[in-house]
Amino acid sequence: MTVLQCAGRKLDLSTAQVMGILNVTPDSFSDGGSVYSERQLSVEMALRKAVKMVGEGATLIDIGGESTRPGADPVPVEEELERVIPVVERLSQELDVVLSIDTSAPEVMKAAAEAGAGLLNDVRSFSRPGAFEVAAATDLALCVMHMQGSSPATMQLRPHYEDVTEEVEHFLQFQQQRCREAGIADDRLLLDPGFGFGKTLQHNLELLNRMERLEKLGTPLLVGTSRKSMIGLTLNKPVDQRLYGSLATVALAVSKGAKIIRVHDVAPTVDVVRMTEAVNNETAGE
Repeated sequence: MTVLQCAGRKLDLSTAQVMGILNVTPDSFSDGGSVYSERQLSVEMALRKAVKMVGEGATLIDIGGESTRPGADPVPVEEELERVIPVVERLSQELDVVLSIDTSAPEVMKAAAEAGAGLLNDVRSFSRPGAFEVAAATDLALCVMHMQGSSPATMQLRPHYEDVTEEVEHFLQFQQQRCREAGIADDRLLLDPGFGFGKTLQHNLELLNRMERLEKLGTPLLVGTSRKSMIGLTLNKPVDQRLYGSLATVALAVSKGAKIIRVHDVAPTVDVVRMTEAVNNETAGE
């Protein structure tokens, strides 16, 4: 059984788990900041949305106070703290799930750890000054992600690879070693291929098709394809019509070894994950 250590909480990854996305931003690409109004975060609204996702089967909630959509502007640290920390504090008191913080700011990481978070999810792979040191000093799980380009604001400016799967694999291997050398135990680490982050449609499709290469790295994979442009471009669908395409990528990702699936639509995703695993685990003659 694979167990992820999340600040004293153990998450069983012998079966794939579903992470619900809780955006507390006014400019999220998918839900337009549905829990954010007039620059004042409604903690009660965030709690209701989180409770709903947990009821639908989410075992992790990923809280983000800075949009990582292509071209997104950075958010001042003080504002990010004001958006996310009250939510972490409230959810940690009310819900028995792992709370993940989608942030690149070391100040937010430290405050979130103190507020009850169990996982740090950084699209910049802890590259901002001080971020890696802060993350390593906690007992939280860490998710490092591949992104070509220095930030979401520039990541989609002509991304180029000689071999996208090989380059992502090498990057994630480097991150594994970096974490081990810093004394971060393997059971605190997740790897994210970074679908949609500095990748064209063809890059994303190829990476998903060959993802079993990344699974062989031996560290649990977190995958987020929910409602992303790879689905919109393939199916010619706007954001609010990408559920079925998203679910197809979930089934493929689970079949290729993904252990955490990050999504907006929890209930249908849980069904797809369980059905996919039932088929994958079927043994002839039983």
